[in-house]
Amino acid sequence: MSNDPDITAFFELLKIFYRKVDEEISRLSEIHAGLKCRLGCSDCCVDKISVFHIEARNITHHFETMLRTARPHELGKCAFLGNQEDCRIYEHRPYVCRTQGLPLRWIDDNDKGERIEWRDICPKNNEIIVLMNLPENACFTLGHFEGLLAELQKNAFGNLRRDQLRSLFGEI
Repeated sequence: MSNDPDITAFFELLKIFYRKVDEEISRLSEIHAGLKCRLGCSDCCVDKISVFHIEARNITHHFETMLRTARPHELGKCAFLGNQEDCRIYEHRPYVCRTQGLPLRWIDDNDKGERIEWRDICPKNNEIIVLMNLPENACFTLGHFEGLLAELQKNAFGNLRRDQLRSLFGEI
């Protein structure tokens, strides 16, 4: 895929967005030093993950040669996994991949209109963390960053289009 000068500024904004996400992840990783997420652990690296089109375009921008010459990982796992269960696009991995493994927290409304807090964590990390006992600031709270990413997507493309990661291998 050729370099599209109209999108270059959005790639820079995405880079800033990722830096802010990574700062929050770094803070949480210090709190939860025992997380079992390590090189070679790919339990969360599954097929059919979709990302905003701006993130997909960022990947195709940085990995054009790989997408043209390499093969995706076998079906069932993320297309971007390497032979040793490593991420071939780690530096430019999408937002969803950056937050996996952490204790996640989000607020939703139930059918009665009441606000309910939900929490989740990778089962491997659940063995070492009592999720519901964590203070709010020890969880990655979903909502804020997703809103920022959606806004970036809308500003870049005028829509909320999403692309499956595996499909990127067929676009080049």
